[in-house]
Amino acid sequence: MSDGQANRLPSVPTDQFERDVAAIALFRSTDAALILSALRGCEVLHLAAGVPLLRPGEANRHVFIPLSGAIVVHLDSHSSAQATIPIAVGECVGELSAIDGKPVSGLVVALSEARVLKVPQDIFWNRLMTLPGVASNFMVLLSERLRRSTALALKSQSEQMELMHLRKDLNVARQLQASMLPLQRPLFPERDDIEVCGIMEPASNIGGDLFDAFFVRDRLLFFCIGDVSGHGIASALFMARAIGLLRILAMTTFQPDKLLTKLNQRLCVNNDTNLFLTIFCAFLDMDTGRMVYSNGGHCPPFFGAAGELRDLAIPKGPLVGALPAARFTAMTQTLNRQDVLYCYTDGVTEAQNQAGQEFSEDRCKDRLGQLHSQPLQHVLDDMRRQVATFTGTEVLEDDFTMLALRRKV
Repeated sequence: MSDGQANRLPSVPTDQFERDVAAIALFRSTDAALILSALRGCEVLHLAAGVPLLRPGEANRHVFIPLSGAIVVHLDSHSSAQATIPIAVGECVGELSAIDGKPVSGLVVALSEARVLKVPQDIFWNRLMTLPGVASNFMVLLSERLRRSTALALKSQSEQMELMHLRKDLNVARQLQASMLPLQRPLFPERDDIEVCGIMEPASNIGGDLFDAFFVRDRLLFFCIGDVSGHGIASALFMARAIGLLRILAMTTFQPDKLLTKLNQRLCVNNDTNLFLTIFCAFLDMDTGRMVYSNGGHCPPFFGAAGELRDLAIPKGPLVGALPAARFTAMTQTLNRQDVLYCYTDGVTEAQNQAGQEFSEDRCKDRLGQLHSQPLQHVLDDMRRQVATFTGTEVLEDDFTMLALRRKV
């Protein structure tokens, strides 16, 4: 209470005080002269916005009655609006701790400039409660407060149950999303001609990044990596839709530019959320090493061998799902023996440390080059550790996704 200024009540009633008394529900139908006499020696606190009146855990020997301004009681330690009881002008606060002598349980704070009548508990019980009608008014006010508290507790309990169900649903959604991605590591352990490994760790419960790799023929591999705009459930649903369409289209359309054209057209249909996708996709001929690829607004993969990595030249292509009439082009690149391709999303290279510096493409290429002879699974796990070390936290600001391929023969 030291944060506010205080004035003693005057011995002679003022017009303002008489108006204040008339607004106090506790004193309804009680003679104002008797009230003033009983309150002689009490203080009126002048609180600025944000100043606490009572704090959890402290002892209280007073009852407080707001005369003007907005006062609220926060029932939790986070001052959340969902667990807040407003105290109207003329109501009481602090009376429960003044009754049982136990520490204050909630945070009472002024939301705006406020004037509050501070009544010591001996004056409250020995003077005010003996005035005609005050005790019955107090019981009515206390009953109303308890009803509001009970209603708030029931609402909070209901919201907690809904939150529990939501968390359970999100956990199921995360498992379903993970099951849609080829998370076996390596992806094709039975093959001796190609090594493929991927990793996707969402920043929240469910993410918007995707990758995929599968053989459309025995000697023709399709693979892709993508990043849906935004985060959360909407992005995850858009990602699931894209994955499903890609798997269907890749089995019949072996030209990546035409595949992206068809994918874009279908994702634009009923896209009321205006989400879009960046994506890199390719077909790799295992006999010749010829890779035909197309790109829709995605960052270029790193490509090379023996630790010498460079950005793969990529065709310029628009975002997928944004413009129905968009068209895409294709390029080719031969993957020789031991050539490695590292595809990634911007959650890897744009991860920031506390100084606001990004992990960057250069830092990523340098580290990948140092690990060129390691199994791809170890390389991707190391990159995740490198990003965590760089940012100083395991918590991701954006989804972390990489897909790596090494042609072995």
